[in-house]
Amino acid sequence: MRVHSHRTSKECRAPARKQIKRMSMSFSAVSVPSSVSRPSYLCSSAYQFSFGAPANYFRSGSGGRVVLHGGPLHLCRKFCGLKQWILENLHRQHQRKLGPTNEYKSIKNQFKDHSTDQSGSTLSHEDSNDQTSKITSELEESSLPSSQPHASVTEPTTSVESPSMPQTHSSKFLVECGEEPSLCIAVIGATGELARRKIFPALFALYYSGFLPENVSIFGYSRKNMTDEDLRSMIASTLTCRVDHQENCGDKMDVFLSRTHYINGGYDNREGMSKLNVLMKQFEGKSEANRIFYLSVPQEALINVACSLADNAQTLKGWNRVIIEKPFGFDVLSSHRLTQSLRSKFEEKQIYRIDHLLGRNLIENLTVLRFANLVFEPLWSRTYIRNVQVILSEDLGVQAGRYFDGYGIIRDIVHSHILQTIALLAMETPISLDGEDIRNEKAKLLRSVRKLEPSDVILGQYKGSTRDKVDLFMNSLTPTYFAAALYIDNARWDGVPFLIKAGMGLIQHRVEIRIQFHRVPGNLYRERMGHNIDLATNELILRDTPDEAILVRVNNKIPGLGFKLDSPELNLLYKDKYNVEVPDSYEHLLLDVINGDNHLFLRSDELAAAWNILTPILNEIDKKNIAPELYELGGRGPVGAYYLWAKHGVRWAED
Repeated sequence: MRVHSHRTSKECRAPARKQIKRMSMSFSAVSVPSSVSRPSYLCSSAYQFSFGAPANYFRSGSGGRVVLHGGPLHLCRKFCGLKQWILENLHRQHQRKLGPTNEYKSIKNQFKDHSTDQSGSTLSHEDSNDQTSKITSELEESSLPSSQPHASVTEPTTSVESPSMPQTHSSKFLVECGEEPSLCIAVIGATGELARRKIFPALFALYYSGFLPENVSIFGYSRKNMTDEDLRSMIASTLTCRVDHQENCGDKMDVFLSRTHYINGGYDNREGMSKLNVLMKQFEGKSEANRIFYLSVPQEALINVACSLADNAQTLKGWNRVIIEKPFGFDVLSSHRLTQSLRSKFEEKQIYRIDHLLGRNLIENLTVLRFANLVFEPLWSRTYIRNVQVILSEDLGVQAGRYFDGYGIIRDIVHSHILQTIALLAMETPISLDGEDIRNEKAKLLRSVRKLEPSDVILGQYKGSTRDKVDLFMNSLTPTYFAAALYIDNARWDGVPFLIKAGMGLIQHRVEIRIQFHRVPGNLYRERMGHNIDLATNELILRDTPDEAILVRVNNKIPGLGFKLDSPELNLLYKDKYNVEVPDSYEHLLLDVINGDNHLFLRSDELAAAWNILTPILNEIDKKNIAPELYELGGRGPVGAYYLWAKHGVRWAED
C-alpha cells in the first residue's frame, strides 16, 4: 500500500504530527478487542466509498486526501491494515526514543482488561473506545524524525503469525475485520430416518449450490457410539448433486463430508450439549459465530433436549436459531406447555417450527399470485369467489406408524399445513414482506376462523390388511382421512366455504388448491352449456402434485360451424416452462432459517389459534362421539364426504 501526497517533503514535515494525530483519533473509534462484537457500521455503505474500481489498493485524491477503492471486504481489510501500520510505525519511533525496552508492553497492559472470561462477559463498546483513546494519546507523544520519508511508504506484510509482530488486539482485529461470520449447524437426532433421508441431503444441496458459507461446519448429535467416519459413511449414500449442474460434484461432496462431525451425546443431554459447544468453538475461532440447531427428536424428548441446548450450547458471539419438527403438541394443553418451556429459554424469533409441506413452491407462490397480479386481487373475496377447496392426498408411507400411534392426520397435517395454506390464501395484505408482518396477518385470519362443528366434519380410516401390515392397529380410532367445511367470519370471506380434503391411501397422490368463482349472472349462454352449469364455472387451480402447474378454467366456443361451448384449462405447466430442478422443500426451509426469513414457520399465537379451531373435534373424538368411517385403501375416501359437499352446495372436483 502506498500513500501519496502532492506536497513536498518540506511542506509535509511540519503538519505530519497533526495529520497522524487526526488519523489516529479517527481510527481509534473502531479499535475494539476481538471478543467484542464488530459494529455493524464498520464496513457498511455509510462510508460512501466507490466500489467500482479494482480492489486492493488506495489512491491519492485532491488535496493530499487518501481515497479508498475496491469492494467492501477488501476495503475493510485495508482500512484495518492502514490503522495497524500507523500504530506500529509510531511505536517504532517511540521505542527508538525510549531505548530497548519490552516492546509493546504498554499496549498489552492497556488492553489487559479487554480479555473475555470463561462466562463470555465482555467490555462494552464505549469502554473499549475509552481505553483505545488513551493508548492513541500515549502514542501521539512520539514524533517522526525529520529524515522520515513520507511521500511514499510501503505497507508491511507482517501478519499476526509473524514472529516480529506481537499479537496485539489491533493485529487480531486486522485479521478478523474482513472475515465472514462462521456458521455451525447441529442436527440433533442425526442417526434418525428424517436426518439421513432429508436433512443432511438438503444441507449438502445448499452447500453444493453455494448457499452455505465456506466456513460452515455440520455436526451430527445422537446417543449412538459412532465416529466421524461412521456418520460420513452413513449419509454419503444419500447425497446427490443437482441434475442441472454437476460440476465438481465429487470434490464438493468430499469437502462437505470433511466438514461433518459427530458427537455422542450419551444419555445426559446437558453434558452432551456442553461437549457439542466445546467442539463448535474449536471450528468457530474468535470471529462472529452463528448457530442453528435442528431438533429431529421424538416429542417426549423435545423439552429436555431444547432446555439442555439453551443452557449449554448457545453461542455468545452471534445468533442462535432452533428448528422444531411437527407435531407441535398433542392437544391445546400439551402444546401450551411446550410453548411455555421453549419461550422460557428462547426468544420467539429464535424458534422455527418447521412443516416440510410449507416449503413447497405452491405455498411460496400464493402471495405472489395474490399481491403481484392485478387480475386476481380484485376478485379475491366473497363477491366473486363461490368456494375454495384444499386437497392433499398422500401416499401410504413411513408416517403410518405415527398416525396409528395417536397423532393422526388432524395433528400431523391439518393443524399446520392445511390451516397455514388457508391463512396465506385468505389473509389481508401485509404492510410488507417482512416475516413478522406476514405472520401478523396469518394470526389475525386464523383467529377469524369459526370453530369446527362435528356436523361439518367427516373422518375416515382406511381398511387395514395383512399385505399392508397395518391391521394390528385397527383397534385405534385415529383418523387417516379428514374432510371439513371451514368458514371465516370476516368481511372479505363471510359465507364462503373453505372445503378441506386430506387423506392417506387414496386413489392418487395429489396436492392442489381449487378456487371456484360464482356463476355469471343472467348468463346468455346458459342453454348452450348443457345440463350441468357447475362445469361452466370459472376456476383457478394451483397444483403442486402430480405436475406443478397453474390452470385457469374458462368458457370457450369450440371451433367449427356449430355453436358449442367448452370449458378448457389455460395452463402454465412448470416442467415445460422452466428448465430447472425444483429444490426439495427442506432445502427451501433451511435456507429461510439461515436467512432469518420466518414467514413460513408457525408463531406461538398462530399455533394457539389453530388448536382453538380443531379442539372441539379432537374432544369429540376423545369422547368417542365421532367414529371414523372405513374406506378402501386406494379408493376415493369415505362416502360421507360427498354428502358434506352437497350440504354446502358444492360439487367436489374429481379427476
